[in-house]
Amino acid sequence: MVHAVSPSVKLRNHGYDLPSMQVDLRQSWRIGDVEIPSRLVLAPMAGVSVQAFRRQGRRFGAGLVCSEMVSCAGLSYKNERTLGYLRIAADEHPLAVQIFGSEPKVMAEAARMVADAGADIVDINFGCPVRKVTKTGAGAHCLEEPARACAIVEAVANATLLPVSVKMRRGLANGSRVCLEIGPKLVEAGAASLTLHPRSAKQMYTGEADHSLTAELVQLVDVPVIASGDIVSRAKAQTVLATTGAEAVMVGRAAQGNPWALSQIMGEQDEPSREDVVAELVLFIRETVRELGEQRATGFLKKFYGWYLGRGRFPKPFKQELVQLATLDEVEQRLFAAAPGARFVLERLEDELPQGDEILLDLPISIYGGG
Repeated sequence: MVHAVSPSVKLRNHGYDLPSMQVDLRQSWRIGDVEIPSRLVLAPMAGVSVQAFRRQGRRFGAGLVCSEMVSCAGLSYKNERTLGYLRIAADEHPLAVQIFGSEPKVMAEAARMVADAGADIVDINFGCPVRKVTKTGAGAHCLEEPARACAIVEAVANATLLPVSVKMRRGLANGSRVCLEIGPKLVEAGAASLTLHPRSAKQMYTGEADHSLTAELVQLVDVPVIASGDIVSRAKAQTVLATTGAEAVMVGRAAQGNPWALSQIMGEQDEPSREDVVAELVLFIRETVRELGEQRATGFLKKFYGWYLGRGRFPKPFKQELVQLATLDEVEQRLFAAAPGARFVLERLEDELPQGDEILLDLPISIYGGG
C-alpha cells in the first residue's frame, strides 16, 4: 500500500520554491540509480526519435532522451531493421530505450538485449494509441489488462538490473481513469518511474492533456512521475510542474524540427536565425545519413523540412522545393544558397560535437549502412 504524501511536502522535496511555485529545470533527479541532469525529457516518437534527433536533444538541454518504440517481437526474431534501433552513441547518455509488446517472456528477452546495447533505462510502452499496435495487445491496450501489464513490468524488472520506466495514457476511452488504478500496481510490480500522457488512446492528440490526472498520480505513487502532453513552452512546463508535483516534463511534438523549443523551456529565450536553422537542419541531415544510409534517410528526412523551415522562418514554397530535389546533396546546396552564413555556423557545430565510440552489438553491417 502506497501512502499519499501532502502536495506541499512533495513540491518542497522536488526542488520547488513554494512562494513563486517555480522549479529549477536544471536540477538533477533520479530514476533508480540513474542520475538525470535536467528535468526535461525528450519523448520517444515513432518515425522521429532516431539517434540524430536524440543527440540533438541532449545538446539543447534534454536531461534524458528516449528511443522510438522498439518491437520486442522484432528483437526476438533478430529483425535487422529492429536491431538497428539499438545503436547507441556515447553522448546520448542517459538514454531510455522503449520497448513494446504483449508477452512478458518476450519483453524480458528484449529488455536483456536493451541492457546489452548500453541503454541506461528500459522504458515500457503502455501508451501507444495506434490501432496496429493496440490490436496486438500492446501499447495502450495493456492498460485494459492490468494483470498482463503488471506481469510484463515484473518480467522486465527481473530480467535486468537497469531501472524500468513505464509510459502510459489515461486509458483507452475518453474520461478513463484507468491510469490511476494501474499506476500503483505497476510500481509494486517493479516500475521505478511512470510517465503519464493524460489523453485517452481514443483522443490520439486531439483536445487537451488533463494534467489534473497527473497530479492525482503523483499523490498515489512514491516513484518519479514525468508529465507528458502539451508541454510547448517554458510557461507551460512550469505550470504543469507547479500544479502536479511531477518530477519532470516530457516534450514531444514541440521539438520536432525545433530543438530551440527545448532550450527555451530551459530558460534560453533567443529565437534562431535563418543561419542557425539551416545549419542545424544540414547537421541533422548528415547525422541521419550516417545513421540510416542515404537511401533510407532521403525519404525519412522529408517531413523534417517543413518542421524546420516553418514557423515563419522561410517562405512556404521553399519546403516543397526541397522535397522535390532528387538528392540530399542538392538539398544541402539549396539550403546554403538560402542562408550562406549557415556554412560557418555548421563548421562551429561540427567542431563542437562530442566525440565518442558507439556501442554496436554483433549485428549485420547492413544495418549500419542503411541496408
